[in-house]
Amino acid sequence: MKVEVLGCAVCAPGLPDWRTAREVLAGRTRYDRSLVRDAQIVALPPNERRRLPVTARVALGVGSEALENAQIDAVDGVATVFVSCGSDGDIVHQICDGLARNPPEISPTRFHNSVHNAPGGYWSIALSSHAPSTSLCAFESSFAAGLVEASTQALAESRTVLLIAYDLPYPAPLSSLWNVAMPFSMALVLAPRTGGGHQQIAIAMTDDRSDAGWPSEVPSELLTNPAAASLPLLAMLARGEPARVTLPYHANRAVEVSLLP
Repeated sequence: MKVEVLGCAVCAPGLPDWRTAREVLAGRTRYDRSLVRDAQIVALPPNERRRLPVTARVALGVGSEALENAQIDAVDGVATVFVSCGSDGDIVHQICDGLARNPPEISPTRFHNSVHNAPGGYWSIALSSHAPSTSLCAFESSFAAGLVEASTQALAESRTVLLIAYDLPYPAPLSSLWNVAMPFSMALVLAPRTGGGHQQIAIAMTDDRSDAGWPSEVPSELLTNPAAASLPLLAMLARGEPARVTLPYHANRAVEVSLLP
């Protein structure tokens, strides 16, 4: 299947936005880990932003940036696909800590924010969007699964779809079970072919699980973050030259993504 990429966004140490990430991934600028930026959510006033759990702030931040880069103002018709392997580790830690107390203390607000589709719900509220929203997890293949889902929706429903992937480090002691070294979030705006001169990618399932082509411009520490599995694709888009990458999937399968001429 073939879809167009209307806009991209990234937020990670050294890759604070798509403009910077594009230069780094294309080899035109050196990676600088000290470059850090908080997620910017223009659709919410400051007080409301502070109430959001960190995963929602990160997801809404890159989603907003991707739409801005795609020059999309009206979001009500844009479907969303949120993908995360680990979801909100801070809230899981807080709930576990509350359960370990005597007597147990469970905050309804924390429980409400612990569900996997919480960022999707906050997105719908913040942007007054009535468009369909999907939240999924496929462990370390979450990004590849989300890319297939978002592209399928774009083609099957002839609509623009916003894919948002994010994963953040867990606090101790949970970090000993799932050790993500660095935070990473990204977003892609995908659509059927529009003829507007945007980059076009072809997506297919394959048995070829060869090296995805990890970009040498970024540290290998990011390999521990499942959402950063998107970096080979992002590097291909940043370079802008026809190429192919493979993203590991389940059951010895992979997702092959090609940037078309």
